[in-house]
Amino acid sequence: MTSLPTPQPNQKKLGLVIDLDTCVGCQACVTSCKEWNTQGYSAPLNDSDSYGADPSGVWLNRVHGYEVKEEGRDDTRVVHFPRSCLHCETPACVTVCPTGASYKRAEDGIVLVNPDTCIGCKLCSWACPYGAREYDYSHGVMKKCTLCVDRIYNTNLEPEDRAPACVKACPTGARHFGDLGDPESDVSQLVKARDGFELLPEMNYKPVNKYLPPRKRRDAVTSAAIALPKGDGSAMDRLFSWADKFLSGKPAGTIASLQDMSDKLEG
Repeated sequence: MTSLPTPQPNQKKLGLVIDLDTCVGCQACVTSCKEWNTQGYSAPLNDSDSYGADPSGVWLNRVHGYEVKEEGRDDTRVVHFPRSCLHCETPACVTVCPTGASYKRAEDGIVLVNPDTCIGCKLCSWACPYGAREYDYSHGVMKKCTLCVDRIYNTNLEPEDRAPACVKACPTGARHFGDLGDPESDVSQLVKARDGFELLPEMNYKPVNKYLPPRKRRDAVTSAAIALPKGDGSAMDRLFSWADKFLSGKPAGTIASLQDMSDKLEG
């Protein structure tokens, strides 16, 4: 079986912080992960019968949607839940590996699989309680999220691009990357401010990746109405006021009035 590196003071722990409040389930992280990793460390990520009756393939990041109900409300909402390797501090997937193919790096805490020594026994996938391992039937080896290790240290990229592909692709900024071993890092501070949590803490695998909980619904039921600022009476203000009423189905004049207002703006 494989041993874990000895924990060190101020150990670097690279990982992700995922905001379940702002994730919209667009799958941009999923497709960007596939695109980058099918030509990188985990290449290739094969698909089989993609458009057939029984499609299958290797996806290192998946997004699930769950309908949930908030306490005190009758309606429900959909929470989108991205799932990938959590790069645990004490990962069972590593210690169960008979060949050492599954290992945890001492320098940054990233959990990886060496495809050259992986025998495809699937013990790691059975040991992982998060379902984060993906078996590649085409090559008979296990694959998983690498935190884009071939990207985050790539000096040929601009510093701002040295982040996992999923983080760079997220259009809502729901995914954050950094050192969770540093209590002063942006990601650690974000977890602290939003009461971030880890999955299945009772199993004591100590996932490095953290999730930020959805905020309570903010709508007319739970929030007081916000008064809009009063207009200043300028021609531009009157134009936008007219357009707002017109688009809302309550025209406050005719096209002629708009033409008259345009003349005033030009003058």
